[in-house]
Amino acid sequence: MKTRFRLLAQRIRDEMEEIERTVDAVGRHWRRFQKARTDQDAFLNSVALNLHGFYSGVERILELIALELDGGTLGGEAWHAELLRQMQSSLSQVRPAVLSHETADWLDEYRKFRHRVRNIYATNLVPDRMQLLVRDLPSGWRRLRHELETFATFLENLAGKNQSKD
Repeated sequence: MKTRFRLLAQRIRDEMEEIERTVDAVGRHWRRFQKARTDQDAFLNSVALNLHGFYSGVERILELIALELDGGTLGGEAWHAELLRQMQSSLSQVRPAVLSHETADWLDEYRKFRHRVRNIYATNLVPDRMQLLVRDLPSGWRRLRHELETFATFLENLAGKNQSKD
């Protein structure tokens, strides 16, 4: 049992490192988009792809938690939104809430954007809509990273308590 919790904590931290690089890329490429005299669309497309990747990485973490601790993954048409709601709930005798309501609401905007990116042509990206996501990403990521780190520490503590059950 303890190995499973430690492994999940490590997988969360590994994903967080990748997400960190993605957040940095969003900021760099947005600045280049704003300054570029040519090929602006290439930088805008990169920002969109990295925002998509950001949310996909977060969702991978949340899916791992749902699978390993909550008894399985969700199904149905609205499972992506349901996953965010599920992670706001603490499960008695299993785990605390992973996300605060504030963070889950913030993440929902990135989930919606990812859905749009998957369903439109890149030539239809709207920079003004993306600007808020780019602007809010660093502070929101700091809050999310703290919440995920707190949860990973919970898992490690849980592994320590379950040493005799391993």
